[in-house]
Amino acid sequence: MIRVLVNGALGRMGGEVCKKVWAEPDLDLVDVVDIKDGQVALGGGVVFGVNTDLVKAIENVRPDVVVDFTRPNVVMDNLRKMLPLGVHAVVGTTGFSDADLQEVDELARANNTAVLIAPNFALGAVVMMKLACEAAKYFPNVEIIEKHHDNKLDAPSGTAIITAQKIAEVREAMRQGHPDERETMAGARGADYEGMKIHSVRLPGYVASQEVIFGGQGETLHISTEPVSRECYMPGVALGCRKILGRTGLVYGLDKLL
Repeated sequence: MIRVLVNGALGRMGGEVCKKVWAEPDLDLVDVVDIKDGQVALGGGVVFGVNTDLVKAIENVRPDVVVDFTRPNVVMDNLRKMLPLGVHAVVGTTGFSDADLQEVDELARANNTAVLIAPNFALGAVVMMKLACEAAKYFPNVEIIEKHHDNKLDAPSGTAIITAQKIAEVREAMRQGHPDERETMAGARGADYEGMKIHSVRLPGYVASQEVIFGGQGETLHISTEPVSRECYMPGVALGCRKILGRTGLVYGLDKLL
């Protein structure tokens, strides 16, 4: 049994993670943590009381893995607290800078543990990125449109960023659009990564959709993923809990474990 603690348990993703861990025969939900007091109902009359002190909870129950679905402005502090305690971490929170990722890798290695940071745990998103990288070999003109709920704090999404990074590995940087193009309203063309444009939509009703659009002479190619509920992320979270054990350092992206 893999002992799992869920941090951010009262959030929408955190609650789904608790239910998934509880339902898996090889995962043992040993505690739940959030900044607020409360309870997590798991069905069948099973209720977990929420702890508000992450360090004390880890010291008390000694989990193998901490799953963190909190907020971008606190996740680094959480990792600085938990990794010296020798636990592995599976992180779904996004908004990491390159400096943050380097610090996480160094901190994990210094404490002989590992951290999985996955901008997207949906298997469909992983396949989407692989297909996009294949398409980029033939269609170098590409733009990314990502659509999330209006409570998401970071833009562009971690999924859009890692998609652009992976495409850049197989596509040379280039300027897209007309050479004399100008924005009559700042930001109209979106963010720029190696010449690729990334557009972020934030509206109620979306979960975490993304479309990668490729343009060629006389045609366009669209590769997209459209989650309909947060349940789509749960198989990836469970996979992360199982496969992060025995590793050391930072693992960035669920595809590294598939």
